[in-house]
Amino acid sequence: MKRLTEERTKVLFEKLAKYIGSNVQQLIDRPDGTYCFREHKDRVYYVSERILKLSECFGYKQLVCVGTCFGKFSKTNKLKFHITALYYLAPYAQYKVWVKPSFEQQYLYGNHIPKSGLGRITENAGQYQGVVVFSMNDLALGFGVLARSTTECKTADPLTTVCFHQSDIGEYIRAEDSLF
Repeated sequence: MKRLTEERTKVLFEKLAKYIGSNVQQLIDRPDGTYCFREHKDRVYYVSERILKLSECFGYKQLVCVGTCFGKFSKTNKLKFHITALYYLAPYAQYKVWVKPSFEQQYLYGNHIPKSGLGRITENAGQYQGVVVFSMNDLALGFGVLARSTTECKTADPLTTVCFHQSDIGEYIRAEDSLF
């Protein structure tokens, strides 16, 4: 596993800041040890430094993965978060969207969230802001990007898309082979 290049590190931290803001530092300096990001076959892994040192005795071809896969870089150097990062990003999310129980299943099938499916939304969220999508029971369901700001959502038509779908926990079943 190799260190991320400066360019890829910048892309990663910009994407993290889009979802969790200034809480990125809490993601790295945790009470249970120091964590870091490493790259292996264009995928970004979030791993404890202690475990990283233990994995150094394996060769590049022998190693499948170490840590949690946060996402994958495309050929154009853009990062797409995988759903496996949700567990780590949800507690630190700056902006959140809650989905009504009647719309949870549709969201988990990959549909965007219309205003009629919106339960609550964090105040002062801007357009195209990264959000974590929750059920009304505070169960993290996935990631999204707001299509409208919070103030625009209040006056929007019920069928207007409020949040674009990016990733959800249904991907564990739908894309099981491509996650790792």
